[in-house]
Amino acid sequence: FLRHARSRNYVSESEVCKLESVPLDFGDYHPLKPITVTESKTKKMSRKGSTSSTSSSSSSSMMDPLSSVLDGTDPLSLFAAAADPVTTTAAMDSTRKKRDKDDSSAVGSDFEPWSSKRGDILARYTTTEKLSINLYMGSEKGKATTTGSAVSEKVRTRLEELDDLEEGSQKELLNLTQQDYMNRIEELNQSLKDAWSSDQKVRALKIVIQCSKLLSDTTVIQFYPSKFVLVTDILDTFGKLVYERILSMCVDNRVSLPDNFSPESVNDTAKETCLNWFFKIASIRELIPRFYVEAAILKCNKFLSKTGISECLPRLTSMIRGIGDPLVAVYARAYLCRVGMEVAPQLKESLNKNFFDFLLTFKQIHGDTVQNQLVVQCVEIPLYLTLYSPAIDWILQCIAYRAPEVLLTEMMERCKKLGNNALLLNSVMSAFRAEFIAARSMDFIGMIKECDESGFPKHLLFRSLGLNLALADPPENDRLQILNEAWKVITKLKNPQDYINCAEVWVEYTCRHFTKREVNTVLADVIKHMTPDRAFEDAYPQLQSIIQKVITYIHDFSLLFSVEKFLPFLDMFQKENVRVEVCKCIMESFIKHQQESTKDPVILNALLHICKTMHDSVNALTLEDEKRMLAALINGFIKMVSFGRDFEQQLSFYVEARSMFCNLEPVLVQLIHSVNQLAMETRKVMRGNHSRKTAAFVRACVAFCFITIPSLSSIFTRLNLYLHSGQVALANQCLSQADAFFKAAVSLVPEVPKVISVDGKMRPSDAFLLEFLCNFFSTLLVVPDHPEQGVLFLVRGLLNVIQDYTWEDNSDDKVRIYTNVLHLLSAMAQEAYIYHVDKVDSNDTLYGGDSKFLAEINKLCETVIAQILDHLKTLGKEETLKRQSQLALSFFNTIVAHGDLRNNKLNQLSVNLWNLAQKHGFADTKTMVKTLEYIKRRSKQPEMSHFTDLALRLPLQSRT
Repeated sequence: FLRHARSRNYVSESEVCKLESVPLDFGDYHPLKPITVTESKTKKMSRKGSTSSTSSSSSSSMMDPLSSVLDGTDPLSLFAAAADPVTTTAAMDSTRKKRDKDDSSAVGSDFEPWSSKRGDILARYTTTEKLSINLYMGSEKGKATTTGSAVSEKVRTRLEELDDLEEGSQKELLNLTQQDYMNRIEELNQSLKDAWSSDQKVRALKIVIQCSKLLSDTTVIQFYPSKFVLVTDILDTFGKLVYERILSMCVDNRVSLPDNFSPESVNDTAKETCLNWFFKIASIRELIPRFYVEAAILKCNKFLSKTGISECLPRLTSMIRGIGDPLVAVYARAYLCRVGMEVAPQLKESLNKNFFDFLLTFKQIHGDTVQNQLVVQCVEIPLYLTLYSPAIDWILQCIAYRAPEVLLTEMMERCKKLGNNALLLNSVMSAFRAEFIAARSMDFIGMIKECDESGFPKHLLFRSLGLNLALADPPENDRLQILNEAWKVITKLKNPQDYINCAEVWVEYTCRHFTKREVNTVLADVIKHMTPDRAFEDAYPQLQSIIQKVITYIHDFSLLFSVEKFLPFLDMFQKENVRVEVCKCIMESFIKHQQESTKDPVILNALLHICKTMHDSVNALTLEDEKRMLAALINGFIKMVSFGRDFEQQLSFYVEARSMFCNLEPVLVQLIHSVNQLAMETRKVMRGNHSRKTAAFVRACVAFCFITIPSLSSIFTRLNLYLHSGQVALANQCLSQADAFFKAAVSLVPEVPKVISVDGKMRPSDAFLLEFLCNFFSTLLVVPDHPEQGVLFLVRGLLNVIQDYTWEDNSDDKVRIYTNVLHLLSAMAQEAYIYHVDKVDSNDTLYGGDSKFLAEINKLCETVIAQILDHLKTLGKEETLKRQSQLALSFFNTIVAHGDLRNNKLNQLSVNLWNLAQKHGFADTKTMVKTLEYIKRRSKQPEMSHFTDLALRLPLQSRT
């Protein structure tokens, strides 16, 4: 018989193919060495921060490889340089303005702006009571209709019919809900913009005046802070419109004023317009609208004089003294501080005077007028006092910003002198720097003790103190006393919501400065307060926050789980989705902070319980992303568990984990990989020589994998795990088990669907199947034949499956697989295989080059070649000629690389394939030329002289 596969000497081939080794001096270039760049001339366009020298200089620092390629020029910079000069100038001007603004402004990014507080105030101060609003309705005769009007068409028509002597009229809307009220305010804001854009400046001013008047109304007092936010939005809009209008009048020859302009550069027309606005506002009879509207355009004083703002601020501060209602007055002061910080943050003296004025009138809060008003509206004094917080907090924030310690101390002393100063004290702790508060913690605790409980609850004061101590540390000697004093008050709270709001803050302080004993005490107290009447159900966010703080500060999980009350604390999370979120937080912290593997039974039992909670939350409605996240957390835990050399205990853990996490496929996959790794570690310890005990253990590992894989749903996951586990079994000399894995893989191939889901998209499965089979063939080379199954029984079985598999009509993957089978059969025909499994005899050893074995290989080769040729014949149609050419060349290369071309049959077949590849002009000429050159080079090697005759029989055809 004539052999199909050529004989190979893998050792000599490896030597021939090795790269030539060249000795490398340390001074030579190496890709991992720093690049040394020599600069010989000055570059005109160099990057910012780069250095250049007219003399040659060397630098050993790492340079940007792109910079050297671009010769120091950035293409984007070149584009910018070539851009429209007007655009470039405008951009430079804008940058300059921004820089000037940043330099001149005393307010930095560390100052919390009003806009960040706005949403919280609107959300916190709400009402269910009915509200009223006075709307200004300008005369519509002879004017454009204003869109977004706040009244119906019917009302507008009636107003037009009235013979008003004044230019406008008012309409009071009653019984509005909070949302209706907010909508009306927004409509007024829009009306203001529309009036301004249609050049109805007087109408715009009247709208602003009417809105300002709303701030004198405290009939629904608990809504006042939110009303202040809504109305001052309109005032801000008005102030901006007026300022921009006057600024636009200052444009001279299309050059606008810089941000830091002087009044001398403002033309007379702009100054006259500005004065006109101030005169109009000065004629407003009522104090509150006059104050607010002038404060809104305070910035416009810059057009008139350098000292305009500094002169107006004290006067406006004094005007507030005429406001009788203390709540209205304090919000007026807050608005003045807000405007002052925007236009003149350096004028702190006026802000300080504003606050000290407030201190002088602080006693009004407890006067008869206010008390009678609260009785009428059925509002308790503690609730009323909280209405002051946003305003006082803001005033104090403005004053305390970058203020010296002396000023803060002085303000603190003034607060002490006031009776019943809990409200002020709370605002001081909210506004002052945390370091200032923390350093004087005991002083603040003394002040809190002296406060009257009826006015402002003490627990809120302790909460504010706790928030500061979470940001800054108090003196070390005072820490325990501070905790004791605070907890004495907190633990006496009867209302669970008040209690948990305080406890949540002080848990962080406890975790930062104390041991697990104190943390355990605090957690026990929380459980005690929140368990009765299932109060914990209304406090899940705070309880979650407590857990988050505990695991943020305690990274040693053996210490964490030794805290006696930690797991009972987790039991309070009885709402499933909240419980799962808490478990996820704990597992994320464990994976992030656990540096070494663990076998601590306390940790294992606790985390198994937590992982089981996460796993049991999975149901048919759980999203795939959620499943992936939970599986990743559980897998992270499994990877961190190690019992060292106690492999049996390790396997028992994996068996328990499999029973607990059977609904998450990625976890089962991880367990199979972990058990396979365990088997290989056992082999490594025994150096491949298993004892009876270790052999039985390895078989147990193999059995674990064999019974777990079928439970997986993904077919390619199963195929790859069968192959991987079979390789592990083979490495551990479990031959019958390895055969079982490989048989299971072969029997599974027919079940592979035509399309599979990959990342949520349906993709053809052919490419994945081809990749798997190529890996499978590489393993089958070293798998010994079973004595009772016949020669190459696994290869034959796999070929039968491939033959029966239904392939796509336009797919050539079947031929590609057969080509890889020829590679396998060629390798099997060698006297010594290219690789082996240690302590496993492959077929080269078992058969020893037996002629019957080689004859079987040759029969299989003939069968496979016949299948390939049949497929090539089916591609003879015009639309498939290109595919035919590509496959013919691929098959030709396989024969040249692996076939014995002294076999006349094969030799002629290779010539026919060469001609077929070129027959219809679809072959790539360069590829054909290079292939022929390769054959000619090979012909010069020993034992390859027959390639010379072959090369002469391979003509090159030009494409026509």
